[in-house]
Formats: sequence, C-alpha cells, structure tokens
Amino acid sequence: MWLINMKICVFNPQSEFSKDQQKQLSQLGKVVYTKTREQLPIEQLLKLVKNADVLAVGIDVIGGFERGRETLINIIESLPNLKGIAVDTTDTQWIDLDLCRKRKIVISNIPISIYRETVAEHTIALLLCVAKRVIITDRRTQKRKYRLVKGFEVKNKTLGVIGLGNIGSRVAEMARCFGMKVIAYNRSPKKLRDVEMKSIEKVLNESDVISLHTTYEEENKGMISEEEIEKMKKGVVIVNTADRSLVDERAMADAER
Repeated sequence: MWLINMKICVFNPQSEFSKDQQKQLSQLGKVVYTKTREQLPIEQLLKLVKNADVLAVGIDVIGGFERGRETLINIIESLPNLKGIAVDTTDTQWIDLDLCRKRKIVISNIPISIYRETVAEHTIALLLCVAKRVIITDRRTQKRKYRLVKGFEVKNKTLGVIGLGNIGSRVAEMARCFGMKVIAYNRSPKKLRDVEMKSIEKVLNESDVISLHTTYEEENKGMISEEEIEKMKKGVVIVNTADRSLVDERAMADAER
C-alpha cells in the first residue's frame, strides 16, 4: 500500500494542527509543513515539495484561485512520484483534473456541507453591513469623521439568489427569516419552500439584493458584466461569497461611479 513511508508536504503551519492530527500524519511518513499561510514563491515551493508523495494544499499558499492552478501544475510536473493531493477547498474546478487523471493522482477535497452554515451566515452578515452602512460608518468613525448615514431595512426587499445549491439554499432560508422575498435562478430545476424560481434575467431585473452562489467554472467567469448590471435596479446590492471571477471588476467600478 502506498500510504506508508511517504513524504507529505502540508501547505499550512504545523501549529494549525492538533497534537493528535500531527501524530496521525507522522505515522504515514515524513511530514513537512510551511511556516506561514501566506503566498510563497514558486522557487520556495518546489524546494519544499521535492520528492513528495502527497500534497496537502492550502490555497492561499499557492496564490489563491487566481494563481493556484498554474502554480499547482508546475508543482505536479516537478514530482514524478506524486500519488495524491488534498486541497482545503470544496471546489476542485481550479485544479487541472485532466492532468491528475493522466498521472493517476488522487484528489481529495472538503465536503461542501462543512462550509454551509459559515458561508451562508457570512453572506447575510455582509448584506446587513451594507444595508446598515456598518463598514463605511466604522471607517469614518475611526478617522473621527463620523456622520449619520441612513441605511435601509431588508424586510420586504427582494433577494435574488443565483445558484440555489447547498449554500445558496441556506442563504434563502435565512433571508426569509428577515422577512425578505426570495427569488432564485438555478441552472437545473430546483424547488425550495417560499422561494420562487425565475429566469436569470428576471432575477437580475427584480432583485434589490443579488447573492452569488455558483460554482467555479470557466463559463461562469465575468457572469456579472456591464450588460447584466444594466438590467438591475438602481442601487442594487451584490453579495459575492462564491468567487471574485464571477464579477467583472471594471464593470462594477463603472457602475459605482
């Protein structure tokens, strides 16, 4: 069995693992940890992973979703005996899966259920921060430039959820508790209590708040562009806890101006 006497490279600090977890890993072979969660240069990573059999990859260390794919390809190509990769993300679309299949490298990821409550709560928290002008007021107060800024109530506002999967459906449930009307678009047919399914065009047209929960795929990049923004209500709030590539940043900058 190949899970014996391996070299395991963990792209996270050792201090983030319990003593029991460290012991379990050490029983499999030699374990090397990074000293930080911050992004490391490719030269340093290649030196760290030399002769590795298994990688436990923290996405931040290899540059996040934007740079992680290319960096991981370079690392894989430097390791002829690589047998497995464990990633700290739910999504695996950023990985070159064809290359891994060709090399017979096993991929392990984090089940989406682990993040469901956390991401859904964070989404609602961001919505409330915008609605109540919490962040902008705090920043002004820190600079001793406080002034009253009127926000808005989310009750009776329309939330449009794009991507009604595990997390998007939980966001919809939470929003209903605030008295919001929830409409949603999903690529495949879905049914959720008190949620009205609509076309993506109608979700963009009718929503006061839009929350993005689609998967990380090439076809979804820039799905919120200038054309989509023109279909939205004036003053619409967009909450994106899925992936930054979903929103065309230049279009957003123009819309803010």
